[in-house]
Amino acid sequence: MERNRTAEPWAWMAGFDGITPLWRHRALLGQFIQRNVELRHKGSHLGLIWSFLNPLLMLGLYVFVFGFVFGGKFGALANETRVDYALGIFVGLSVFHFLGEVLGVSPTVIVSNPNFVKKVVFPLEILPVATVGASFTHFLISILLTVTGIALFGPGPNSGMLWLPVIFLPILLLSLGLAWFCAALGTFFRDINQLTSFLSMALMFSSAVFYPANNIPAPAWAILRFNPLIHAIELSRATALWGTPINWHHLVYLYAVGIVCFAFGYWTFRKLRPAFADVL
Repeated sequence: MERNRTAEPWAWMAGFDGITPLWRHRALLGQFIQRNVELRHKGSHLGLIWSFLNPLLMLGLYVFVFGFVFGGKFGALANETRVDYALGIFVGLSVFHFLGEVLGVSPTVIVSNPNFVKKVVFPLEILPVATVGASFTHFLISILLTVTGIALFGPGPNSGMLWLPVIFLPILLLSLGLAWFCAALGTFFRDINQLTSFLSMALMFSSAVFYPANNIPAPAWAILRFNPLIHAIELSRATALWGTPINWHHLVYLYAVGIVCFAFGYWTFRKLRPAFADVL
């Protein structure tokens, strides 16, 4: 007993135990991810094609407003074109929409599946992960469109694109942690869903999606520099689009935030999970 009490302050590190049940139930997880993707397009005639059309339509809207109406530029290239600006926005939107979808859906994951909560043997931790998996599927489609656009209409294919999986991994860890955390809290506090909607909108305008990070005034940067999403977007643009060297300090910070959030999110979910059935 003494040993367990001593280890308790470090129990949050057990968040990485979340990998074990995910791997054990990987077949079930795959089925839930597929179900979530299909439900998102259920009843539509175009189905999965909307996963390609939606980001393109949003891209066109934002490029028109911020590129043509407000004359936005990133200023990373001497001869930057509207296409380069559009691709830069597309990179930022792809990363933001992935995290934004997770924030928007995860608070209601447990509440909307009470039947699974009452089944003692059901691995509840896969429900938030399935939500992330469905969003990640659409994210990969957007990134595929982005890379294709860079290769055909932008600066062309380059070795910097190989950095994209390295940059996106901590964002995946971050999203998993947030999904577990928001799903757990959303079970007890239904207002979390309203709060995450606002946070998602605030995150879009504070993550340098439509403008370069070096345009942020110093007082605001003192706070926004702790936003991991802004570093993920800037790193993605720098390596894949602008062809500039990667900022190792920002990459290390991104991994640190992703790992801590992943572990803390699962720890929170595991601690609150025994009370889910009582609330529902």
